[in-house]
Amino acid sequence: MMLMLGVLTVAALVATWYYLSRKTRYWANLGVNQTNPMLLFGDGFEITFGKINIAEWVKAIYDLYPKARYIGCYNFTTPVLMLKDPDLIKQITVKDFDSFPNHADFADPESDLLWSKNLFALKDERWRKMRHVMSPTFTSSKIKVLYGLISEAADDFVKFFQNSSSDGAVLELEMKDVFTRFSNDVIASTAFGIKVDSLRDRNNTFYLEGKKITNFSGVFKIIKFFALQTLPKICTFFGIKFFSNATRIYMTNVIEDTIKLRQENNIIRPDIIQTLLDATKAGNPSENDNSDGKSKHSVQISLDDISSQAVLFFFAGFDTVSTVISFATYELAVNKEIQDRLREEIRETSQNGKITYDALQQMKYMEMVVSEVLRKWSPTAFLDRVCSKRYTIEPKNKGEKLITIPPGMEIWLPIHGLHYDSQHYPEPEKFLPERFSEENKGSISPYWYAPFGFGPRNCIGNRFALVEIKTLLYNLLLNFEIVPVKKTQIPLVLERGIQITAKGGLWLGFKRIES
Repeated sequence: MMLMLGVLTVAALVATWYYLSRKTRYWANLGVNQTNPMLLFGDGFEITFGKINIAEWVKAIYDLYPKARYIGCYNFTTPVLMLKDPDLIKQITVKDFDSFPNHADFADPESDLLWSKNLFALKDERWRKMRHVMSPTFTSSKIKVLYGLISEAADDFVKFFQNSSSDGAVLELEMKDVFTRFSNDVIASTAFGIKVDSLRDRNNTFYLEGKKITNFSGVFKIIKFFALQTLPKICTFFGIKFFSNATRIYMTNVIEDTIKLRQENNIIRPDIIQTLLDATKAGNPSENDNSDGKSKHSVQISLDDISSQAVLFFFAGFDTVSTVISFATYELAVNKEIQDRLREEIRETSQNGKITYDALQQMKYMEMVVSEVLRKWSPTAFLDRVCSKRYTIEPKNKGEKLITIPPGMEIWLPIHGLHYDSQHYPEPEKFLPERFSEENKGSISPYWYAPFGFGPRNCIGNRFALVEIKTLLYNLLLNFEIVPVKKTQIPLVLERGIQITAKGGLWLGFKRIES
């Protein structure tokens, strides 16, 4: 009996090994260059257990086959295709968008409503309708109205550190910390209609919730991150969600209180909540109305919908904008000549220490600097799409074979790999704003440079983010020199994990410029 049990156990182990081994040969069997995946973990072992930074992980895969248009990868045991060729990326994300219209599920959509109802997670027609509803919030005219609030937050930020510094002294600060506080206050004001001062009131609830939502440090949180994506039903069974119940309750209550205050006092603001409130009103005729009086883009907006969009804006703005500004200040600190040139443009544009929205948009060197920051330090290492209907990639290069992508399969769009490809960006490790000069930027394909994503599902808030970044840099450099300090890492080392952050923090100094 014991012998039989032993034989059955060995047979089961061999069968399992054989099954998993076959799954790791999916792409090789189709004649596609692939990674060297581990059993069960695929290509995800190092990133899941925090042994490498996600940007470096993406680039390592991207660089495996320099001349390949795509690479076969494995998200644990699931085959995924990483695209490298800009023409192929354009074909799939724009021309054949209907075959790849959605992102992969990141949680069980039935149980995690605060996540699954946001614009990033919505699918198909529901996404199209919500995108149409949200788009007016991020037009240039609407952002121009919100610019006053952003500028006020930037001015308050600078005044706080002016009052905290003395002549000739250098304030040593951790950049991610101070800029998440700035981003938090901008989001509170422009999205939620709340006045928050996170530099003075350092432990305000709004800020602390933002820290919770965007913190993915530590092995346990990284494992949770991937478990939600790969094992959503099991996570639902054990009550594991992207947002905790406490966060859901807090955010929903903030939205409810804000809506109630506006309705009772007839308050109208040009922000996300107002856009969604306007969308809930019936009887808004337009040229797109159907015969029943309803717009073909009409969508029922619930409190969960409003909360989910506001939280997505919080999630995106809190972490990504602060990440970009942090790395921007680092590059300006270690490249003094670039900082000096940008400050010269700022002074030439400044009108008694102020700048208009239109003038900010005309700052050419500012645009070059920010574009290069977004190339070198894009806060998103890669994006995904999911195939919705059978799709064929025709062979183009020597040795390629026709491959078919079945419905449900993911493709990966390796932003960090594209941005560090030396074929298109010579010396990609160097910070060179001149790449984006008037003379040079025309040679950069939009499918080699994509800090805000590709095609119809690109980041809806990209204009807003750029204005926020530029406004703070303008105010900061007009009043401070940014300098390296003892704790500054040169060169910078990234923290291991799924967020693009500096190991040990990103420490720099603010040295006040005397007028």
